[in-house]
Amino acid sequence: MKVIDIINKIFGTSDEKIIKKMRKDVEKINALEPSMEALTDAELGNKTNEFKERLAKGETLDDLLIEAFAVVRETAKRLTGMRIYDVQLIGGMIIHSGRIAEMKTGEGKTLMSTLAIYLNALTGKGVHVVTVNDYLAKRDRDTMAEIYEFLGLTSGVIIANLDNNTRRAAYNSDITYGTNNEFGFDYLRDNMVHDPSEKVQREHNYAIVDEIDSILIDEARTPLIISGPAEETTHWYDVFANVVLRLNRSYKTEEIKDKKNTVIPDEDWEDYEVDEKARTVTITDKGIGNVEKILGIDNLYAPEYVELTHFLSQALKAKELFKRDRDYIINEKDEVIIVDEFTGRLMDGRRYSDGLHQAIEAKEHIKVAGENQTLATITLQNYFRMYNKLSGMTGTAKTEEEEFKQIYKLGVVVVPTNRPVQRIDMPDVVYQTTRAKHKAIVRKIIELFEKGQPVLVGTASIEHSELLSNYLKKAGIKHEVLNAKNHAREADIVAQAGRFKTVTIATNMAGRGTDIKLGGDPESFAVKIAEKGTPEYAEVLKTYEKDCAENKQKVLDAGGLFILGTERHESRRIDNQLRGRAGRQGDPGASEFYLSLEDDLMRLFGGDRIKSMMSALKIDEDEELRHKRVSKAVENAQKRIESRNFSTRKNLIEYDDVNNMQREVIYKQRNQVLYNENLRELIYDMLDNSAVELIDTYVSDNKSEWQFDDLESRLNEVYAISLPQGLENAKNKDELYDILYNNLKAIYDNKVQEIGEEQFSKIERYIMLEVLDQKWRQNLKDLTELREGINLQSYGQKNPVNEYKIASTDVYNDMIDGINRETTAFLLKLKLREPEPEIIEEEIEIEEIPKSRREELE
Repeated sequence: MKVIDIINKIFGTSDEKIIKKMRKDVEKINALEPSMEALTDAELGNKTNEFKERLAKGETLDDLLIEAFAVVRETAKRLTGMRIYDVQLIGGMIIHSGRIAEMKTGEGKTLMSTLAIYLNALTGKGVHVVTVNDYLAKRDRDTMAEIYEFLGLTSGVIIANLDNNTRRAAYNSDITYGTNNEFGFDYLRDNMVHDPSEKVQREHNYAIVDEIDSILIDEARTPLIISGPAEETTHWYDVFANVVLRLNRSYKTEEIKDKKNTVIPDEDWEDYEVDEKARTVTITDKGIGNVEKILGIDNLYAPEYVELTHFLSQALKAKELFKRDRDYIINEKDEVIIVDEFTGRLMDGRRYSDGLHQAIEAKEHIKVAGENQTLATITLQNYFRMYNKLSGMTGTAKTEEEEFKQIYKLGVVVVPTNRPVQRIDMPDVVYQTTRAKHKAIVRKIIELFEKGQPVLVGTASIEHSELLSNYLKKAGIKHEVLNAKNHAREADIVAQAGRFKTVTIATNMAGRGTDIKLGGDPESFAVKIAEKGTPEYAEVLKTYEKDCAENKQKVLDAGGLFILGTERHESRRIDNQLRGRAGRQGDPGASEFYLSLEDDLMRLFGGDRIKSMMSALKIDEDEELRHKRVSKAVENAQKRIESRNFSTRKNLIEYDDVNNMQREVIYKQRNQVLYNENLRELIYDMLDNSAVELIDTYVSDNKSEWQFDDLESRLNEVYAISLPQGLENAKNKDELYDILYNNLKAIYDNKVQEIGEEQFSKIERYIMLEVLDQKWRQNLKDLTELREGINLQSYGQKNPVNEYKIASTDVYNDMIDGINRETTAFLLKLKLREPEPEIIEEEIEIEEIPKSRREELE
């Protein structure tokens, strides 16, 4: 036993110490229960006003916590019939304190979160509850809205395709539910508007993130991007989709041997190399030569062809790294729709960036959509770090605690279950081939089906789920399939997956948000027959409650829900989320993973050692290997991948931190323009900066070398003005600057007077926003190109991130100079439009016009 394990056993873990302190507050909340039960509905509801008054007098949220939690518990009990458990009170305290509560599936995280939501909503500054999809956002809000309304608080929900007025109303509610994407995109859109009234969000006060590991870790690898149409280059994607089909590939993970078992040198035959571990494709010198022959050009890297390397790179990635029915699907409209790697859901409206989506469209021989340019972007990491307080909840976060601490300053506390977990987690079963594994899985499902034990089969891709479905159809086993192609019935399928003799195949169970109740969910059945709240619904519900109770007993006798994993995921968390679907609230259950040496994880990470072990033991193809060393080898492989993925995300945030500093400055300046009634001082600052830049650029420090020709040319080019009088009499550069600045300022003041303050104010606000947005878009493009090329610095033993920071400062300074120069140039060149001369129309006799000319006019 390790020293740290011995210390923890004696003194307790840090989590146990935190929870021990919180249990004292739980006792105080429990002590208030009789007094809360004695309150009338009106008295209980009025507690909110009492709490708000106490906050206004100087009390803190922590001062109110015990009473507020007692109020929410009593309200939930009266309205829903559910009494909040002691462990849920602890979970509520953890997320209120700005930490992550790890709670097992079925422990009631949605109800638990209302404790911290209510307490923090008392400030009137808003609470954002973030979910992984629109369905859960709407479901959770609708389910809990009754509690909030009873206590005098308002709630709203943000989902796709809402108009601005509806969104604004939802954000102005005390509590706002929505997805991470909707919150992030609304923030970006708010910083693109031309009038303050068009904004929808208010301050970023407090966010509670449900399935926080899925949102802040898994999805954080892809930034949020708002795009607009760019230059048309779609035909090149079709060209290169055909080019790469004529190239030969090599695998870093395999050796090519001839008949004499001699390794053939790669360079003798390969055009490009695929590294599946690193998910990269690299073109070789031979491959470049072949591409040049196919295209009929001399040098692919000549300046006039250098853009073509981008199309080649994306075509190779699309061909080798992105697979249909795993990474994306083609829908009925012939569109490429991304499949979320972690949840298995379709990501409608999301496109791979940097031309990759177009390359996939070309590969699949469907219409290639126009390429886009980035108008606004932010990473999820930097969006959520804007909140004054951040917390979250999930069933699996402890394995990623280090990342949460480093990136978000969030600790993870594991909350004990309400009842002990009875699920049996069996060692992994390994077969030599995928075929043998699938045969064993089907045998196991048939065995469980005949026994009556419900089974949830977890797959990692749509392709595998449909393959297993075909096997089960041949075997005559009735089953349901839940994947991205069948997500419309998700809630129904998951809710009834715990019934007797039920087989459910699901692609990635992360963030499904619906509990699997043994015996089934009576409400899901009843709501299909009668409307909730009606007498008929109550009668139907009673019938189904009896049916589900009888069904549950049969399932309990059969051993509870059985989780059958068909392969291991790259992340241990995803496997744990699948396992966690069984054994909720002390239910019996079991879990078992079936693997083969041909699975991606086994093939790429550590499969050789296990293969050697199976060969040494002379294990046949259809014979299984079940050993703790196998499970340990798989776990070690997963840890290595998790570590690599963490490095990738950390690298992303290091680059984006640089972008974020620039984004904050630009958005702050943009808000100054939007909300400032008098922009005069801001324009004066811009004129000041422009004058400094011009003098520093075109006038040397040595007076004897002063030549104003270049300065005059530049002034004429930018501002359409001549050299100001008196420059030649200046004694030093400071006097030159004063003369130039005062001259520019005088021209500006005259323009204001000439056009009129009210009219000019509208014009200058419009011009400032247009220039600022255009320069920011160009800056984003420049930073993207800078980052793509900066990694070459590592060959010179330089840190790419440090070099990026240095180079991006120059890009930023150029942008600021450009904003100052172009804004002031537009304003100083403004002219009143001369009134159009009145045109007196004369009647023309068409007969007098030649016939040919008459036909033209007609």
